[in-house]
Amino acid sequence: MPIEICGMLLPVLANSAATPSRIGGRSSAGGRARGVDLEAVDLFARAHEEAGFDTALIGSSSAAPDGFQIAQRSAAVTERLNMLVSHRTGFIAPTMAARLMATTDNFCGGRLKLHVLVGGSDEDQHRDGDWLDHDERYGRADEYLEIVRRTWAGDAPVDFEGEHYRVSGGFSGVRSLREPHVPLWGGGGSAESIDLCAKHCERFMFWGEPVDVLAERAGEIRAAAGRYGRTIGFSVSLRPILGATEDEAWERAHALLEEIEARFSGEDGVRAPVMPESAGSTRLRAIAEREDVYDERLWMGIARATTAPGNSTALVGTPEQVADSILRYYDVGIDALLIRGFDAYADTLEYGKELIPLIRERVAARDAERG
Repeated sequence: MPIEICGMLLPVLANSAATPSRIGGRSSAGGRARGVDLEAVDLFARAHEEAGFDTALIGSSSAAPDGFQIAQRSAAVTERLNMLVSHRTGFIAPTMAARLMATTDNFCGGRLKLHVLVGGSDEDQHRDGDWLDHDERYGRADEYLEIVRRTWAGDAPVDFEGEHYRVSGGFSGVRSLREPHVPLWGGGGSAESIDLCAKHCERFMFWGEPVDVLAERAGEIRAAAGRYGRTIGFSVSLRPILGATEDEAWERAHALLEEIEARFSGEDGVRAPVMPESAGSTRLRAIAEREDVYDERLWMGIARATTAPGNSTALVGTPEQVADSILRYYDVGIDALLIRGFDAYADTLEYGKELIPLIRERVAARDAERG
């Protein structure tokens, strides 16, 4: 089957002190952010579509602009790009969330997907007034998604009584354009995250780990989904660092690592964020500490330097070499790919020139071999 290729949209903030360059790179101008830079958002969304991405992730945090509105704006300036909006469960009523998501999907022309977040950082959750612990958040998320999905079904008003929610006659007068409903993606490293996604999500999202490790984990998650009478797909998130030659790619990688290590040296009081509540981050840190490179070019240097708070593992090499590495994930059943660079806009364009066409060619050839 065709591989789904995702990128990531950054909601660039306009600045009162200086106008930022159009999605320039890894740093932003100083001063107080005043609002969203709409021109930059438009440019970034169009760049993803023109580069050949199918979908673009829109992240979420306690300080980020609203992802649903970023999605609507991005959909308005593109024709086929899907918007994968990160949404933290538990901050609004689930019946209200169901209506919000269905409405947004209509404004996006049926191109909305949801990335389900439960909360990997207690500190970030506290900023928005959420003081539940890890396990309680997962219990709440399970009830939340059950109510959302039942509301989307629309067959009858929803009555629900649980530990975290009590609903009587919940209903949505708007339905999503996408059938049967807006797709749910999720992920995580804990047993609770696996159970939640197996029960509710269409796709489980992995961070970049060695191929054999993800193959084993995928089998466990498929079995968990099967216990609910469901099937589930998989994606892997990676950050390609490309060069015209392999040596050039590694030179770029090591230069980037030096820059990141200098930033987190502690001399200016800036230290890499550690997220002990995130089982996924803990997993990735342990893998990064064991080896520097897995599977020939899965590089853990930046994950180690940043304490792996998120998608931070890189594939380093020429476009052909990186495409071959990505095919290995496809061969073990991972049929979606999230790639983003460290120089957001420039790397988006670069991936579209060679890497994305090569990935699609290799996947098509593999499918033809399998008949």
